[in-house]
Amino acid sequence: MSSPSPSTTIPSSLPSSPWRFLWMFVRERFLGRAILLNLAAAGGIGLMGMEPVAMRGLVDALAGISGGGISGSPPSGSPAWTAEVMRWFLLLGGLWIASALFNRLRELVDLHTSPALRHAIQVRLFDHLIDHSPRYFQDNFAGNLGQKVKQAGQSAIQILEILTNDIIRIVVILAIGLTLLASAQTLFAGLLVGWTAAHLTLSALLARRCLRLSHAFSEEVSSTTGRMVDVIANAELVRAFARRRQELAGLSDALTGEIDRSKELRWFLTKMWFWLFNALLVFQITLIGIAVSEATAGRMSVGDFAMVFSLASIVGANVWGLSTRMLGFFEQLGILSGALELIVRPHEIPDPPGRPELAVTAGAIRFEDVRFAHPGGGAVFDGLSLTIRPGERVALVGPSGAGKSTLVRLLRRQFPVQGGRILIDGQDIAAVSLASLNRAVAEVPQLPSLFHRSIRDNIAYGSEGASDEAIRAASVRAHCDRFIEGRAGGYDTVVGERGIQLSGGERQRVAIARAFLKDAPILVLDEATSSLDSETEHLIQDALLGLFEGRTVIAIAHRLSTVTGMDRILYMEAGRILEDGDHATLLRRDGPYARLWRRQVGGFLPDDAGSASLEEVR
Repeated sequence: MSSPSPSTTIPSSLPSSPWRFLWMFVRERFLGRAILLNLAAAGGIGLMGMEPVAMRGLVDALAGISGGGISGSPPSGSPAWTAEVMRWFLLLGGLWIASALFNRLRELVDLHTSPALRHAIQVRLFDHLIDHSPRYFQDNFAGNLGQKVKQAGQSAIQILEILTNDIIRIVVILAIGLTLLASAQTLFAGLLVGWTAAHLTLSALLARRCLRLSHAFSEEVSSTTGRMVDVIANAELVRAFARRRQELAGLSDALTGEIDRSKELRWFLTKMWFWLFNALLVFQITLIGIAVSEATAGRMSVGDFAMVFSLASIVGANVWGLSTRMLGFFEQLGILSGALELIVRPHEIPDPPGRPELAVTAGAIRFEDVRFAHPGGGAVFDGLSLTIRPGERVALVGPSGAGKSTLVRLLRRQFPVQGGRILIDGQDIAAVSLASLNRAVAEVPQLPSLFHRSIRDNIAYGSEGASDEAIRAASVRAHCDRFIEGRAGGYDTVVGERGIQLSGGERQRVAIARAFLKDAPILVLDEATSSLDSETEHLIQDALLGLFEGRTVIAIAHRLSTVTGMDRILYMEAGRILEDGDHATLLRRDGPYARLWRRQVGGFLPDDAGSASLEEVR
């Protein structure tokens, strides 16, 4: 039975299309709020669109009062406020107030929609992201991935804002505008349709061109930022080689390209807004000019003129607002597409829900005819078979590139095997849940990872809900309690990014304490004492012997002195096990393990000195 090949993937639960992605979240959790956002936006602009009607009635009512007076003054004895004037005035004020209330309602709904939508998107994307294989994280910068998750949430709510506000507003106001202008003159309605279509089409074309310039500028910014971060990260190297001026000159040259792209973008924006705003002015002047001609010719009342004037302003303002938002719309759509393209990929290592839990009763491990090759590289294993008995302590030794770390990663299912299978207590690890497999294996790597959190939190990561007593006990067993308590913050000391505030040996001891606390039935050590001084290494070796009890242990080591007490030592080269036995047995065979031992014992001494050292060991 073979495990899935690297190309075997399960479909992503998240769509990669930005439209389907956004619709999925809206449909699942925010459909009612999205509808309410649309209705509130439509109500606000719809009531505002009726303002010209009320304005026409008010102006005509005022014109009726002043019609009999001299020089526009009301006739003697006429009331200042007639019932008709009062009615239109109250209607106009009511429309303004009601429109404002609808706008405030929309803002209130958005207050409970956009942040929640952003949160839901970021959580789902992060959940999908964290399940990618180690190879995925090796190929992508961690900072870039985190930024993409944040950008996706922000872009999504901005796109939703445009769809549920700007688009709805323009559709409603155009419908109202066409109806009202057609009632005045069909010429006005035709002019509105033609100009709006031309203006929005031109806006979309210009926005797409502007988007390309914006992306070019963004690439320059990313490039210069990356160069700056690279120099900052290697500030000590710059100082050591006295290259400050050279790096400053190089950064200045790189920033010149950023300036050029910025100028291109700004110049294009200046021209784009110039032509679009002038087109708006031409439309409004033309529409109002025709209205003036019609009014002076007696074919339009003063109220109709006021309606056309007011409507032209409202329609023009909303069309202009949408045209200015198009650039942001396409840009946010591009950002969301880029984030989804990077994050929403099928997982390389399938782990669908519902898989059985791995039940470790003894800790027996068996590799059966395992085949594996890295992408673009030669085969690492071609039919590797290995059995590790329950509770057995096995060391993997050999030159770099022999496949030691790859073997451990295959056991952890960090890479999928391409042939054969790996069993723990008779259970194929490819068929059990990945979480249960990870719970069964504790690993102390050569370069331990620490969170930018307190020492307490980093140790407690080995066991959820661990008590302070358990944390301290694990620290004592890992011989890190003294340096922890010697710091001002004690266990609450924040270790910095990747544990930079701790020395290499301190980081490794914290990782060992974390492994103690995890208390897993299978233990993997990858040069677990490589960063320790000789005295501390001796203490940790004693502590590890206690941890070994009742557990299956696989230890990768380059310093053979650390594995002489293991039950078995496997000497590997080129993905094959060349020797298998305990330390004394392998020395008596005088094979590749013995030669490696002589080199390490003799160091740079002549061969005869190395041989003498070997004889002493025997």
